Amino acid sequence: MSAEQETPWGRVAEDGTVYVRTADGERAVGQYPEGTPEEALKFFTNRYDALAFEVDLLTQRVGSGALAPEEATKSVKAVRDQVVDAHAVGDLDGLLAKLDALTPVLDKQRDERKAERAAKVAESRERKEAIVAEAEKLAGSNDWRNGANRLRDLLEEWKALPRLERSADDALWRRFSTARTTYTRRRKAHFADQAERREGARSVKEKLAAQAEALADSTEWGPTAGRFRDLMRDWKAAGPAPREVDDALWKRFRGAQDTFFGNRDAANAALDAEFEANAVVKDQILVEAEALLPVTDLEAAKKAFRDIADRWDAAGKVPRGRIKELEARIRKVEQAIRSVEDEQWRKSDPEKSARADDMIGKLETAIDETKAKLDAARAAGDAGKVKKLEGDLASREAFLEMARKTAADFN
Repeated sequence: MSAEQETPWGRVAEDGTVYVRTADGERAVGQYPEGTPEEALKFFTNRYDALAFEVDLLTQRVGSGALAPEEATKSVKAVRDQVVDAHAVGDLDGLLAKLDALTPVLDKQRDERKAERAAKVAESRERKEAIVAEAEKLAGSNDWRNGANRLRDLLEEWKALPRLERSADDALWRRFSTARTTYTRRRKAHFADQAERREGARSVKEKLAAQAEALADSTEWGPTAGRFRDLMRDWKAAGPAPREVDDALWKRFRGAQDTFFGNRDAANAALDAEFEANAVVKDQILVEAEALLPVTDLEAAKKAFRDIADRWDAAGKVPRGRIKELEARIRKVEQAIRSVEDEQWRKSDPEKSARADDMIGKLETAIDETKAKLDAARAAGDAGKVKKLEGDLASREAFLEMARKTAADFN
């Protein structure tokens, strides 16, 4: 047999049988009777090349993690079975070695996947427990506006999370579902109660609107204004009516209120115009009144102010916008005169004057007695007693001086 009819991995026998060499020895892989020995080897080495390509491709896919470890293990076994029984000529042992080298890689990937799944499950457990806790908190809250939306968001998040072991997942789900049911029932009850109260408010506000409309044309300004304040208080206390009627009822109520107060304002404006002349008179009277200050002659000021007060009252009402200003100015003059009168009365109070005179007499008697004791102590040479009596004398003389000044004020 010529060299062209043989390779390191196989040969072609004279009868056309093709053999492959492996670590286990030589085995026949087929025949190619119609061609030359070279063509026979070429045919079976091509088969090997195709098999080697498949092994290389599988090795790359396993190494990149494109296949799950379980799927990769099945693929490796299937390809390995093809290599073991392959009707091909080439380094079959090398292909088997490549496939066998994938086993530890797959074991590592399997462990990593397991650890990754465990981490995801742990993360899922933590998040689901947090979802349940938040849902249970919402179940006891009165956040009717945002609570329902939040529970829907939590449900969508729950669905996207990986499942836990069945018992733990079911237990958490039961808590979550119970919280959602509790919240939904409470929310429905709240809105049912609210709807009932709104219907009650509708009835109350319809009556209030009718009462306001009945008062709209009243000219009893004071009593009717008070009645409108009472109606407004009752309106606020009634709470909201159904949305579709609340605005309409308010327009009726407010319209009647605006009509009444508009009429009152117009009437007051007419009165203000009528009273403007009175304000001019009172401005002139105030010039006279304020000229009495400061008070130098009390009796003359009192007599003049009595005349001013009579003319003030006779001048009549003034526009509402000037009442406080004018009254404040006339009261200031009145209070100034009264203050002077009070001060004179205080100084001339006979009872206080008598008490002051009595105090002076007692202090003069005490001073005379102290002086006598002081002379005796000096004669006896009692320095300690002299010092004490001198102090007593000085103190009483000071009090006497104050008492005399007070008595002078009353006189």
